[in-house]
Amino acid sequence: MQKLVIATRRSQLALWQSEYIKAELQKYYPDMIIELQEFVTKGDKILDVPLAKIGGKGLFTKELELAMLEGTAHLAVHSLKDVPTQFEDGLVLAAVSKRFNPQDALLSNKYKSLEELPKGAIIGTTSLRRRMALKILRPDIELKDLRGNINTRIAKLNAGEYDAIILAATGIEKLKLQDEVKYFSVIPSDIMIPSMGQATLGIETTDDPKIIEIVKVLNDKNAEIESKIERGFVDKLQGGCQVPIGVKATILDEKSVKIDAIVGLPDGSEYIKDSKIVDINSFESAGRDFADEFIKKGAVELLKRAEMMAFK
Repeated sequence: MQKLVIATRRSQLALWQSEYIKAELQKYYPDMIIELQEFVTKGDKILDVPLAKIGGKGLFTKELELAMLEGTAHLAVHSLKDVPTQFEDGLVLAAVSKRFNPQDALLSNKYKSLEELPKGAIIGTTSLRRRMALKILRPDIELKDLRGNINTRIAKLNAGEYDAIILAATGIEKLKLQDEVKYFSVIPSDIMIPSMGQATLGIETTDDPKIIEIVKVLNDKNAEIESKIERGFVDKLQGGCQVPIGVKATILDEKSVKIDAIVGLPDGSEYIKDSKIVDINSFESAGRDFADEFIKKGAVELLKRAEMMAFK
């Protein structure tokens, strides 16, 4: 194959990620022509409504997937946290990149950390998972929706609309935006458990064996193990990208993986949180098995209530 087309969203972070994958592929295939094809997705267009209220899965992936199915692109680069656990016929997750920093971060021009926030502080986030974690830790703060790309969100913070905002640390670090605000504080994963696949790039392709063979050289085995556990957990709970579920698998050594997970209501009033160490060789089923333990504790019913709360 002489030419490869990568479908990508048009945001600054998405373009960074696609350029990163392009550069990595070019190391293995220096003579191949690799081009980016830019798209604006449904999730990019609707900025006045919280994502959870839009409903549906694949808000940031559908347009890219259509391009592959129609043959105008060969692969798509996604933030893996945005990729649904089930794929359209003819599409596969061919590889996952090494994992960057999976933690969330607090950005503020006034306060150094969550602990320093005063009662009634206004925090910007639309993520139900982050809302849940914040309300569990600090029920006395006020949460306000925050949409737009990273630069837009930071601009809103700098305009004084919020006392602090919560974003994925990896996006800030990739774009080197830490100095755009006074304080950039990474939140420990045990306080705010990340989303499935957070800080990992997913490379989606058609099921064409030739394309899969080309991109699988980029697959990171450790990231694959962790993401399969996390995605299995969410898939078993039938949770989309916009529900309050946090799950993080961490490889401890060559034999074991620790799984931390939380499921609850967006207001933090009820939640199920647990952790477990599993055999690394069980990674194909470990996430789903751990989800079964949550289901026995009422996780499915809790998520149904969470969705009802989100749509109000």
